[in-house]
Amino acid sequence: MNNQQSSDSNEFVGNLKNGIWLFGVSSWVFGITDRSIASFSDGYLSALDLTQLFTAATFFVAWIFLKPVSKI
Repeated sequence: MNNQQSSDSNEFVGNLKNGIWLFGVSSWVFGITDRSIASFSDGYLSALDLTQLFTAATFFVAWIFLKPVSKI
């Protein structure tokens, strides 16, 4: 009984980690898309626009590398 409960809680935590990671990916994609549209809307890129895009892209790549691993 205790082993089954431990297995269920481990599965729940694994699903929670994956859900948070997927929510983060969709949030970063939305943020980068929003920044890109805002940057290109006035017709030219300023140094601040490039800095914001580069920073968002760097954090997005870092988030991709934080994908939780499954313990199967």
